[in-house]
Amino acid sequence: MSEVSIFAVDTLLKYMGNDDKARAMVGQIVRDACVPGMEPLLAAGCAIREGRLVDAAKLLHTLRGAIGTLGAQRLVAACMPLEQALLAPHPELIPALFANVESEYRLVLHAAQQWLRQHCPGLAL
Repeated sequence: MSEVSIFAVDTLLKYMGNDDKARAMVGQIVRDACVPGMEPLLAAGCAIREGRLVDAAKLLHTLRGAIGTLGAQRLVAACMPLEQALLAPHPELIPALFANVESEYRLVLHAAQQWLRQHCPGLAL
């Protein structure tokens, strides 16, 4: 997949007016999405280890929704089979699917932070 699908806020910028005000608003959205860092995924991993698979699926669903607004298509695509494996449940699939989600989430956070540094330096983490 292309890097565009890791993180792409161009559509969101256009929808909001594609001006300085829109860039500032999108910058704040991106920053707010990045502030928790790996915490949402750590919480999901903890829920998995504790056998709270439905809770883990809910956490991942929330993460997918929040990060999906940033054009993180690869992360969204990675989360869906993991959520399904947690709810089915298919425990044998969970470790590999979780590792894939973790990898994609790290890519999103990195790309988002780079975007902030380039487009909204005052909001960079």
